Amino acid sequence: MQGQLGFLEQDLGAALQGDLAQCNHADSKWRIKEADAVGASLIMSDDSTPMADDLRTRLAADPLWDYALAFYARDGVETACLQLQDEAGMDVCELLWHCWLYRHGLRLDEEPAELASIRQWQKEVTVVLRTLRRHLKSDAKERAGVAEVRRQLQRAELAAERETLERLQALAERLQTLSPLPEPRPSLKTSLSFRWQLQKKAQLLALQTLECQLDPLWGPR
Repeated sequence: MQGQLGFLEQDLGAALQGDLAQCNHADSKWRIKEADAVGASLIMSDDSTPMADDLRTRLAADPLWDYALAFYARDGVETACLQLQDEAGMDVCELLWHCWLYRHGLRLDEEPAELASIRQWQKEVTVVLRTLRRHLKSDAKERAGVAEVRRQLQRAELAAERETLERLQALAERLQTLSPLPEPRPSLKTSLSFRWQLQKKAQLLALQTLECQLDPLWGPR
């Protein structure tokens, strides 16, 4: 989006290899915060437990929308996300959701049924707006009226993506299909490449770029 989170494309000229050169894999950066109490599993239902309540509070205190805006603005993240979107067909909102879960030491065990309606929203609303915006790119350079229509589409696309992220956060806070990352913890690159069956070098490098920009992880508590 152009400028903010809109995941609107900019030129993808920045090489991912250059982004990776800035990545510091020092152990101190990747140190995981220890949990105060770790259960055998975090596969949770709606039943209220101290652990579930604490995790819900922690997720609610770290809004996915705010996280996505800040993370997307970091060096190389926009380019990596757009590459995975355009070359691997990945949904950027869903990708950032998984990065957010990973930061909290969590993973999705299985895809909840509610995810289908969120993906339908993306397909029928967000993608349609994005397609229209891209279609008008050339004409917008020549006609002020078209440029204004394109700006309105950009704002609408951004609002649609915010709605998607808010739905994804609400889904996560219900917790039914979340569990802690296993020990030893897999890298984000390993976790997401396995989930989406990514094997191409450029796509793995894009995931590596995202991992380089992650903050140190929370442990499940």
